[in-house]
Amino acid sequence: MIKRDLQRATYRITILSCSVSNFPKWIYDKVKLILRPTLRRRANALPILIGLLFCLAVTPANAQDWVRTGTSLGAEKVRLAVPDFKSSTSDAQNAALLKAFNDTLWNDLDNSGVVEMVSKSFYPLQVPGQPSDVTLPAWNSPPPNAAMLAFGNLGVMGGKVTVQGWLFDVKNTGTPQVLGKQYSDNGTEEAARFIAHKFADEIIFRLGGGIPGICESKIYFVSDRSGHKEIWVMDYDGSNQKQVTHQGSISLSPRVSPDGARLAFSSLTKSGWEIMMYSLDLNRMVGFPHLGGTNLSPAWSADGFKLAFSSSRSGTSQIYIADASGANLHRVTGNRGPDVSPVWNRKTGSQIAFVSGATGLPQVYTIESDGSNQQRMSDQGYAVSPAWAPNGQFLALSWIRKYGPGAPGSADLYLMDIASKQWVQLTHDGGRNDFPSWAPDGRHIVFQSSRSGKEEIWMMLADGTKIRQLTFTGRNTQPNWSWK
Repeated sequence: MIKRDLQRATYRITILSCSVSNFPKWIYDKVKLILRPTLRRRANALPILIGLLFCLAVTPANAQDWVRTGTSLGAEKVRLAVPDFKSSTSDAQNAALLKAFNDTLWNDLDNSGVVEMVSKSFYPLQVPGQPSDVTLPAWNSPPPNAAMLAFGNLGVMGGKVTVQGWLFDVKNTGTPQVLGKQYSDNGTEEAARFIAHKFADEIIFRLGGGIPGICESKIYFVSDRSGHKEIWVMDYDGSNQKQVTHQGSISLSPRVSPDGARLAFSSLTKSGWEIMMYSLDLNRMVGFPHLGGTNLSPAWSADGFKLAFSSSRSGTSQIYIADASGANLHRVTGNRGPDVSPVWNRKTGSQIAFVSGATGLPQVYTIESDGSNQQRMSDQGYAVSPAWAPNGQFLALSWIRKYGPGAPGSADLYLMDIASKQWVQLTHDGGRNDFPSWAPDGRHIVFQSSRSGKEEIWMMLADGTKIRQLTFTGRNTQPNWSWK
C-alpha cells in the first residue's frame, strides 16, 4: 500500500516538472518513516508526501545550482571524441612518446570539467591522423555521436618530436576545422606531456567559454620525502614532481607570485619563523627583511606588489601587509586574536579573508585591506584555511561544523557564497581535509587530505566531483596553485 502511494506521489511530482532523480533514496526512506501511520490511514497522504519531498529536496538542488553557475561548471558539456594520435615517422621512440602524449591529452580533457569524453569503444575502426582521413558521418552519428573531434599525429626525427593536432566541429560539414596546431620540442616523454598540455589548453579555451585552461599551471606544496619539510612543485596533474627549496629545516605555506617569478613561504630559522623569498627565475633564495616575532602564511595581492601575512611582532599574532620587498609594513587587524592565514580577494584587490580566534574557536572573517569593515563569515564550529575563488564570489574553507567532545563531524571542505553566506559541503568524511587552493580557471580546487591514511595532495572539480590523488610519496601538505 505504501509503495503504491509513493508511486502515485512520484507521478504527481513529475507532472509538476520536478525530476524524480533529484530525490535520493534517503529522502524516500525518511518520508516513509514519517508518514507510515498516515499512509496506513491514507487520509490526505499524497499532498503531505508531495510537500515533504519538495521541502527535503529543494535546498540541495538550489545549492548545487549556484555552485555550478558560479564555477562555470553548469554549462552543457560538449561531446568530444579524442582518438589516439597516430605515428608519423618510423622512429623507435615513437611508441613511448605517443603513449605519454595520448594519456596526458585524454586525462587533461577528461579532468577539464567542460567536455564529455566519448568512450573509445564507440569509435570507428579507422581513426584519422590528418584532416584528409576524417569521415564526418562516422563521428557525428551514433554510436559516437560526437560534436567535436580532436585528432592528429606525432613523430620523432633527429632527436626532435613534432606533433600536429586538429580540432574539428564534426556537425559542421561545410567548414569543420576549429583549430590546427603544430608543436616541436626535444624528443623526450616530458616534452611530449608538455605539448599535450598545450594542445589540451587550446581545446579547453575554445570549448570552455573562453576561460584559459590550467594544464600548463603548477602546484607548489610541502613534502617531507627528502627528510625535511621542503617546498616542492609539480604539474597540475601530479606529474614532474621536483624539490624547490633546500633549507634543511621546516618550510611551510608556499605562495607563488601572480607572475610566477617568486615564491614566498615561511621557514624556521635560527631566529624563529621568518618569511622567506625564493626567485624561481634565478633558482635561488633572495633577501627579505627580518621582521621579529613569529611570521607565517604569506599571501600575494593580485597585482604582485604586496604581501599579507601573520606576525606576532607586537605580541599576539595579527595580520600585516608589506610591500613585496618587505618595506612599508603596517598592521591590518587589532583583534584579541590570534589572527592568521590571510588570503586576498584577487578580484577586488582590497579584501582579505583570514582566521581569527578572537571569539574562542577559530572562525573565518573578511576585512578591507585598510582594516575597515571586518565581518565574520563562519557561524559555528571550527573554521580555518580560507581560499578566495578567482572570481571573488566564493570562499573555500576547511570546517568542522559541529566541534567539541562527543560531537559528530570531521574537517571537510565547504564552499561559501560571500554575498549571501550560503554554503555547500564539498567533501564528506573522507579523513581530514584542509588547505584548499583554487586553480586559475575557478573550476578546480587542490587540497590536503588524510583520506588515504596519511596527508596527501588531492584535486577535484569545484563542485566536489572528480576527486583524484596527486601525490603518493612521503607526507604532502599545504598546496598552492599557480595563478596561471
